[in-house]
Amino acid sequence: MRFPPLGETRKKRFAPTLEKALTLLDDKLLPSTSHAVERGNRRYRKMQKHVYRVRTQVQISARLALDMWREAQAEGRQQTLASLHQARAG
Repeated sequence: MRFPPLGETRKKRFAPTLEKALTLLDDKLLPSTSHAVERGNRRYRKMQKHVYRVRTQVQISARLALDMWREAQAEGRQQTLASLHQARAG
């Protein structure tokens, strides 16, 4: 081939993963996300990667248990907040 870097680029362009990604991005039913949201998600993923790299299995299990407990408590907390807001509104 006369231009090897161009051949590599063409291979990537016709890769099946790129085709799937483009199909997903073209989906009109999916809402678009802003760059700020994407940056926040990327920052969160990076932080989680760092956190889980230095934690032991016992610490990870304890953290998951705490997160699950907080989720279980969230519904009652939401009801309490809603009633407080309603009482304040009159």
